[in-house]
Amino acid sequence: MAFHVAPLGSVAFEGLMAAHQRQVFRTALRLLGHREDAKDASQEVFLRLFTHLARIDARRPLAPWLYRVTINVCRTMNKKRRRRDTLPHEDALVHAQPRGPRPDVAAELAEERDVAERGLDTLPDKERAAVVLRDIEGLSTREVAAILGSAEVTVRSQISRARVKLKRFRDRALKGG
Repeated sequence: MAFHVAPLGSVAFEGLMAAHQRQVFRTALRLLGHREDAKDASQEVFLRLFTHLARIDARRPLAPWLYRVTINVCRTMNKKRRRRDTLPHEDALVHAQPRGPRPDVAAELAEERDVAERGLDTLPDKERAAVVLRDIEGLSTREVAAILGSAEVTVRSQISRARVKLKRFRDRALKGG
């Protein structure tokens, strides 16, 4: 669903926010790993949307702009978090716990998610953003390139490197090493 930006009042802005809130929060959570940080990032993204609304091209879809701002906000927060030296992804794992009838399957899925989240955390910001947008959010390579301001060939390379690194991380983690 593509939303375009037009001159908005506060009620219309709230509707726009409601329409994109899940997308922004989900992306921020995958990039940051902490639920509270993702909430903070989402608030910052929508604050920037509100303050830059007059400068956004009303003829273009809003989602790519929101992805780009979300990624930039998350990069800044990740840099600050690294300085704080906190443990990554503790809240993302709690949030992502499966609810299935079989505890053994749920435990296995939780372990896979844990490994995936920890693997994502090992990637450089650009590779992590590219693989999250392409493989998790389901955007095309062209869309990812536009959002990240990179060439498609660069994005394909980043995704390829990220997938190799994630596979190696997964193999080591599941072997107990």
